[in-house]
Amino acid sequence: MVNGFLRKYAFMLIAVLFLWAKTYIVYLTCFDLKIENGIQAVILFFNPLNFLLLIFGLSLFMKEGNRNIFIITVSSVLTFILISNITFYGFYNDFITIPVLFQSSNMGDLGSSVLELIRPFYLLLTVDIFILCWLARKIFLLHDEADIPVREKKIYFLIAGALLMLNLGIAELQRPNILARSFDREALVKNLGLYDFHVYDALMQTSTSAQKALADGNELADLKEFTEGKKQETVSDMFGAAKGRNVIFVSLESTQSFVVNEKVNGQEITPFLNDFINSSYYFENFYHQTEQGKTSDSEFIVANSLYPLGRGAVFFTHADNKYYTLQHILRENSYYTAVFHANNASFWNRDVMYESLGIEKFFDVNSYEVHEGNSVGWGLKDKEFFEQSASLMKEMPQPFYSYFITLTNHFPFQLEEEDKLLKDYDSSSDILNRYLQTVRYQDEALKHFIESLKKEGLYENSVIILMGDHYAISENHNKAMAEFLGKDEITPFDTVQLQRVPFLIHMPGISDQNPHTYDQVAGQIDVKPTLLQLLGIQAKHSVQFGSSVFSENKADFTVLRNGSFITEHYISASNICYKKETGEPLESSEMCSVFEEKAQEELLASDKIIYGDLLRFYPSDRYSQLLTE
Repeated sequence: MVNGFLRKYAFMLIAVLFLWAKTYIVYLTCFDLKIENGIQAVILFFNPLNFLLLIFGLSLFMKEGNRNIFIITVSSVLTFILISNITFYGFYNDFITIPVLFQSSNMGDLGSSVLELIRPFYLLLTVDIFILCWLARKIFLLHDEADIPVREKKIYFLIAGALLMLNLGIAELQRPNILARSFDREALVKNLGLYDFHVYDALMQTSTSAQKALADGNELADLKEFTEGKKQETVSDMFGAAKGRNVIFVSLESTQSFVVNEKVNGQEITPFLNDFINSSYYFENFYHQTEQGKTSDSEFIVANSLYPLGRGAVFFTHADNKYYTLQHILRENSYYTAVFHANNASFWNRDVMYESLGIEKFFDVNSYEVHEGNSVGWGLKDKEFFEQSASLMKEMPQPFYSYFITLTNHFPFQLEEEDKLLKDYDSSSDILNRYLQTVRYQDEALKHFIESLKKEGLYENSVIILMGDHYAISENHNKAMAEFLGKDEITPFDTVQLQRVPFLIHMPGISDQNPHTYDQVAGQIDVKPTLLQLLGIQAKHSVQFGSSVFSENKADFTVLRNGSFITEHYISASNICYKKETGEPLESSEMCSVFEEKAQEELLASDKIIYGDLLRFYPSDRYSQLLTE
């Protein structure tokens, strides 16, 4: 009897045990899954098991000669999924979703970034596959004649199904409505398991894909009413302050606010930016709201005042949608719109998405003189990029809206010795050490850019905006960040605060006469209405979730794409409500519950607009004309 059992089930169960063990080891060593209590620790240990039993159990229905081949194939595929998530998590501190796979065309351009993340120990995760192959050949024989009775199959899947339902039930108790929180991928992996998360993600992809076909214009009317009810603004004295001026918007790659007004080894990290703040309007509590789309997400938010998607990048998944963007509105008001980025036009699908955003001209890598001598890391160095861009911009019709995307301060933060302006910082993270050097270089490039604008006669009649696009240093480097910030550890509260990025508005002749640093809470979602207000443009038909930072009744409330939020007095992170002033966690999250409901409403409403392509129902004849131009 025992011998019969071994012939029928042992090979499959060995494969299950191998994958269960290495998945759990990866949970503990490669992912930062915060365990809050003993029950969560137990769930984390057992959650791979129900999926593995179900997927490997399919082999029981196969012809016996193919059973072991199927088991080895599934083991290989799941190992590949595991390694892919480790690599992705190594930089993004996130898990792969199906929409991210649409971005696979980027892989050829990632180069050193991918190589930086690959580790030799990944090979150890494949050892079990070789063992299984050896066992199949030497011991169990591929053409095993053991038969599986129908009754045994029913019992097997009854047990596997019961384990799955038990896992779901306990997960729901630990995190109510967990399946409605698709943006909280850490919670899904922690409670459901990595493989079950990918099944759930596939179901979500199917569901969201169907929303466009089922959508109608009534949904847009309801959402327009929702956003207008939430965002009643007063017209401040800043309305029209920059009327008729050119707009020069610089998206600062991977620039976080923690470097501003800070020193390492007695040297300022951003000396130019520190001085520029003193003649500008600077917002010290301004947060990026990007997710898996990173820089492209920040572009999307600024253009639309909509939230990016929680899964994948809108630039890939919904590039053919209809949008009513900042660029469309500016074009209606006689502005010329352009983007400057010394990278391939197709990278992040920009050549397609920019048409949907209403951008008239894209100065891509073909617009620049790029060679080995003026390039590093991802391409053209920032100093050369800005210098060449200033000449290109001078030839554009005015007034114009120009958007610049820098490259040098990009992971893995490579810089040649001749361009280093800081003494080397020595922390436990090479990434942080290199990052400080590239930030300093970017700051020097900005200084030269402003000088070029003055030289080309483009400075005085412009409004210059500097904005960090997303974080640079992930939670994988919390130990080094704690050292840098002089903290014992980085808490979830600190992680949210580290999502602050610089946001600066400089208007020659105005901001330099009365500079000001604002402490109100704001985010990238507020950029579009802020800029329109400064230019004296009222976008009556625009559906947007942000508010001008200069409006007197702007709420101190900002939502991050992962569901965390910041208010005047509180910060919610990892389901914990913190006092914003002290960072102390509150015993009860009751004070944050009202804001949490508001945050979820906004994210879901924005998602409906994108998934349903609802702006195609926009009634404006002028808008329809713009979309076809």
